[in-house]
Amino acid sequence: MTGSFHIGLAALGSAIGVGLIGAKAAEATGRNPGASGPILTASIILAALAEGVVFIAIFLGKSGM
Repeated sequence: MTGSFHIGLAALGSAIGVGLIGAKAAEATGRNPGASGPILTASIILAALAEGVVFIAIFLGKSGM
């Protein structure tokens, strides 16, 4: 497998993860509107961590070439 393939898989997994985080954050805010601040904070942090996986995959893909 090439480095591009695992970068694509990491990006796909990250996109699915960020989508699930957003959906669950919207659902949680709908159930408890008073907790929208902490929910927003947690979802932004978790989305950033999920996106970090792609940067690690890019780094590993480019260093292996």
